[in-house]
Amino acid sequence: MNIFKTQEIGSLKKPTWLLEFLRSNHSEDEKKAALDDASFVNLKMLEYIGLDFVYDGEARRVEMYELPVKYIHGFEFVGRVRSWDNKYYKKARVVDKISYVKNYHFEEFVFVKEHASKTPKIPVTGAYTLMDWSYDEYYNSREELAMDLAKNVINRILKELEGVGMQVVQIDEPAATTHPSEMDMFVEIFNEQVKGINAKVNTHICYSGDEYASLMPVIPDLKATHFALEFANRDSTNLGIDDDSRPGYKALKAFKEYAGDKEIGVGVLDVHSDYIEPPELIRDRILYAVKILGDPSKVYVNPDCGLRTRRRDIAFAKLKNMIKGVKLAEEALR
Repeated sequence: MNIFKTQEIGSLKKPTWLLEFLRSNHSEDEKKAALDDASFVNLKMLEYIGLDFVYDGEARRVEMYELPVKYIHGFEFVGRVRSWDNKYYKKARVVDKISYVKNYHFEEFVFVKEHASKTPKIPVTGAYTLMDWSYDEYYNSREELAMDLAKNVINRILKELEGVGMQVVQIDEPAATTHPSEMDMFVEIFNEQVKGINAKVNTHICYSGDEYASLMPVIPDLKATHFALEFANRDSTNLGIDDDSRPGYKALKAFKEYAGDKEIGVGVLDVHSDYIEPPELIRDRILYAVKILGDPSKVYVNPDCGLRTRRRDIAFAKLKNMIKGVKLAEEALR
C-alpha cells in the first residue's frame, strides 16, 4: 500500500488545438464535443501518470474567477487585469445583490465522475476570493458581499455537487492571506460556504509574504480537513532533509504546531519555472515534511499550484517526476 497520496491542484494549459477550435466558426455542439475531448485527455493523462486524486485540468474553464462571475447575478465585467506570470482575467464590479443563476460546475463534475477511474476532486473558487478580486459598488462592506456569495451561491453549488456524488472538494482561496487583518472574517466566510457539506473539504491557499504566518493560527477554526500549500517556489534545489537544504519548507513547523490532525498537501513542484525537479529533490522535500510533521499518513504530495503557466509537455514531465519522487520517499521510509 502506498504511503503518500498524490493529487493535482488546479488547471493545466489548454492544448493549442482546443484554443484554435474554440475561436473558429464551429457550432456550440461541436465546441462542447471538443471540450469533452480535452477534458477526457487531461483526466486520463493524470490517471496514467499515477495521481490518486484527479480532475480534468479545468479544461472547460476560462479562468478561476471569470467562470463563476459569469454565472452569478449581480456582477458586471469591466475589463482585463493582470493576475500573475503575465496571465490576465476579466475583472467585474458588483452592481446588484448577489444571487444564484446556475451551477457552473455541474456538467464538468458529472463528466469527470463518469469517466474517472481514480477519485475525482473538484476545485471551486471560494467566496472570499471572489469578493476580494471584485470591485464592490453595491454592498456596505466586504464581509456582507462575501457572506452573500458564501450562503447564496457557493454553499448551494457544493450541496448540488454532493447530491451527484462529490466526495472531495477543493476550495481555492488564493486571496485568503493577502489581508492578514481579515483572517477572522475569512474563517467565518469559509465555514459558511461549507456548512452542511459531508464531503471531504480541502482548501488550497497560495503563498503569502508572511510565510503563512497569518493563516496558521486560524487553521484549527477552519472547517477543512486538508490544506494544500505552496512551498517549492521558494525552496533551494539542493538535496538534503536538513533545515538549510529546505528553506522553503520552514512553515511546516508552524503547521505542526497549529494543525492537530489536519492533513497537508505539500507543494513539491514550482509552477513558475520550467525547471523539471529531479525525483531525488522531490524525495527530499517529502522526507523533510515527514521529518517535521512526524505522521506520513497526513502528508499528501502535489504541485504548489495549477500548472497552467507551463507548457503541457513540461507540466506532465514535472508530474511524472513527482510520482517518481514519491516512490523514492516511500522506499526510504520502508
